[in-house]
Amino acid sequence: MHFERRSQWSGELGREMSFNVYGHAGKPVIVFPSSGGSQDEYGDFGMIASCQEWIDQGRVRFYTPDSLDKESWLAEWKSGHDMALAHEAYDRYIIHELVPLIRYEANWQGPMIATGCSMGAFHAVNFALRHPDLFDVSIALSGVYDARFFTGEFYGDEAVYYNSPIDYLWNQEDPWFLDRYRQNRFIVAVGQGAWEAPHIADTRRLQEAFEAKSIPAWFDYWGHDVAHDWDWWRVQMPYFLGKLAEEGRL
Repeated sequence: MHFERRSQWSGELGREMSFNVYGHAGKPVIVFPSSGGSQDEYGDFGMIASCQEWIDQGRVRFYTPDSLDKESWLAEWKSGHDMALAHEAYDRYIIHELVPLIRYEANWQGPMIATGCSMGAFHAVNFALRHPDLFDVSIALSGVYDARFFTGEFYGDEAVYYNSPIDYLWNQEDPWFLDRYRQNRFIVAVGQGAWEAPHIADTRRLQEAFEAKSIPAWFDYWGHDVAHDWDWWRVQMPYFLGKLAEEGRL
């Protein structure tokens, strides 16, 4: 398997940002790490190995950027507003710097896949909803989708609100967004076993918002033995890639 350890200077963040590349061809997949994870996390926990069939076939190429969570949503000493502002800088890095680099180097002009586990699932859904022209597929495994999980009650602060999918999706009336949502593929999965209780609750709330907006999506509730853990995410991710391949989306 082709592998590269890379970095690029981010003007948005004022620092060098690391990322790994796995694969030689195919639809780019941007992987958002779990809480505070690094660019190595996805590979270290066996997620790349679990998806190797699709990588070797040239169906997908994974990009695993470093996170900024410790300066945004996990920075408990900050106000919710300042957490959100830090995340907005990360959003600009992904959209204005990493995505163009991927497009150029992979010679890929179409939309991409956003994915992640746990906190990475929150990012995957948020990026896919905020940028539906850039991400036409999202695979979110065991996420929370309410920014209050990180900030507490944010009292209508707009910077937080526009990063809380459970909130802003209900009020989305812009046809530009809604039309794209209805064409895109959203996969939101969660187990019903150990450590999944808050993630089940948020998945159900997100499902209600999708249904209220008539947005097709696959909300998949796995069994009561399926825990919030890498063991299960290593099963789920290749399963969903297989389904996407059957649908002609890879």
